[in-house]
Amino acid sequence: MKGIVTAAVLVLLAAATAFAVLGGGDVVFSVTGAANVLFTHDGHAGTAKIGCKECHYAIYTNRANHKPVTMAEMKNGKSCGACHNGMRAFSVAPAQNCPRCHR
Repeated sequence: MKGIVTAAVLVLLAAATAFAVLGGGDVVFSVTGAANVLFTHDGHAGTAKIGCKECHYAIYTNRANHKPVTMAEMKNGKSCGACHNGMRAFSVAPAQNCPRCHR
């Protein structure tokens, strides 16, 4: 009986860890000359159902190796602009979309 309870606890801990990693939490990018950008893993991985591998590590590396990109680079498909191009997701280009990311 003790073995079954221990196994059940381990399974629950593993499942909880998997779900915690999937979401990733919010990431705030500091931007010089504009409001910071709030990136939500829940909105992208959860709501939009984008798999981790779609961004990591092709479009994004990790927080430690992150290199800032300009809006011009994003408009040309780099970083957020890889998806936020007006076809897959709202575009980074029109000024009226700025508050959607810069909060």
